[in-house]
Amino acid sequence: MGVVKSWLLSTNHTHTNGKHVLCSRSIPWSVICGFMLFGLGLVSLLTGHVVSHVEWYSQRFHRTFYSSLDGNDHAPIDIWESQYSKYYYGCKERGRNFASAVRERKSNGYLLIATSGGLNQQRTGITDAVVVARILNATLVVPELDHNSFWKDDSDFANIFDVNWFITYLAKDVTIVKRVPDKIMRSMEKPPYTMRVPRKSDPDYYLDQVLPILLRRRVLQLTKFDYRLANELDDELQKLRCRVNYHALRFTKPIRQLGQRIVMKMQKMANRYIAVHLRFEPDMLAFSGCYFGGGEKERQELGEIRKRWTTLPDLSPDGERKRGKCPLSPHELGLMLRALGYTNDTYLYVASGEVYGGDETMKPLKDLFPNIYTKEMLAEEELKPFLSFSSRLAAIDYIVCDESNVFVANNNGNMARILAGRRRYMGHKRTIRPNAKKLSALLMARHEMDWDTFSRKVKACQRGFMGEPDEMKPGRGEFHEYPSGCICEKPFIDEPSQDGIRPPKLAVRNMTIEADSEMNGGNEESFELPKPSERT
Repeated sequence: MGVVKSWLLSTNHTHTNGKHVLCSRSIPWSVICGFMLFGLGLVSLLTGHVVSHVEWYSQRFHRTFYSSLDGNDHAPIDIWESQYSKYYYGCKERGRNFASAVRERKSNGYLLIATSGGLNQQRTGITDAVVVARILNATLVVPELDHNSFWKDDSDFANIFDVNWFITYLAKDVTIVKRVPDKIMRSMEKPPYTMRVPRKSDPDYYLDQVLPILLRRRVLQLTKFDYRLANELDDELQKLRCRVNYHALRFTKPIRQLGQRIVMKMQKMANRYIAVHLRFEPDMLAFSGCYFGGGEKERQELGEIRKRWTTLPDLSPDGERKRGKCPLSPHELGLMLRALGYTNDTYLYVASGEVYGGDETMKPLKDLFPNIYTKEMLAEEELKPFLSFSSRLAAIDYIVCDESNVFVANNNGNMARILAGRRRYMGHKRTIRPNAKKLSALLMARHEMDWDTFSRKVKACQRGFMGEPDEMKPGRGEFHEYPSGCICEKPFIDEPSQDGIRPPKLAVRNMTIEADSEMNGGNEESFELPKPSERT
């Protein structure tokens, strides 16, 4: 506080006879804080709005202010963990007024859910299905997984998730059964009514449009159920989402055991490792509409794959890259990681399917990071029972990525969003999302600058994309990626911790705003990566 008072004294002047004179009395910092809090309360009272966003800005002000005082406003980011992560924790507890689940016999009927897409897209559907069942006071039947998607996996719910754990864990929230009782099915004059609700439907839609049908027919099926529930819900329903996604949806024992064995192998080789969700498969690249330098051969091959989606518009590859819609190539991803400060002896776990271009595409990344491993390399024999099931393979990758010290998401797909949200909830473990819009221009110009300049600019444009707790305002972003309603701060702390890091000043729920840092100008000599023995 002495530094704060000195700063206030040095800036508190008045004019006497045309000269600047230091005031003899300073305003105590506690008084200023009191006026600020009074102002926030007054705004809330006059507008009728919760001032959480104002508090968020105030929190960022305090963090920036203290960093400036300590000379840390341009301090390097710890590339392995956030210095602020220890001040946050996941909070999922039910409120006192959150009523217990309605029993099966007294519910409004049975809700059948048919999910859609790959494993993680279906995971969002299952999570929202539980919340919708709660809204409707319905008995939920264990959701049916998608067997007809691009991935062609015929796994059922019980093949991937621990179904008994799922039912038991959520018993206080929603009544869940494995099937509709035969007695109910025999008594029905018509088969279950089937409907598809619009995407992002709010609770009122379900109460006004879906509930009357459920009451009339007793059994109702909702199809293609992915992202069919609004992003913004009340706090209790958001916390229910978190209880489902981060606690109730536990993988089966065989999947958990194999995933943990791979994690242990990675940890035995290195104290810490990076997991990269590469997502450089042919279907992903074709869907993106981007070009990756493979000439006419690439254009023809990806163009043929793209014809599978008849509704996709024609896109400009250059335009998509400038908009930041293209995933980085393995080489570009490796350059970004080295520029951020990860050395060539860092261990990488790559979660990916078939990489377009195979070994030739992966070679530049392996040159930058020789210690690269995949689940196939670490558990070749143990994987054989899973090889015919893409969702089970994806579940194994999910576990290894979740347990990593750093997770790098090379796209904005379902797995990237779900894992980013989980890692935030579990303590803001370092999660890097490439700022593709700025990195694409920087990577194309990398030969016009030396390595140190390139590295400095990469670090600048990645600020705000490193998984820090304050990168997104509360309520912004997709909830599954930014579960702000389930992330709480530890109590008010005013003094620095032993490591000299000051936590956020205000105790409010938090998530973050994307704050793109301006890249410095510069056009220096040739671009040359440090030798393997050098530390970047």
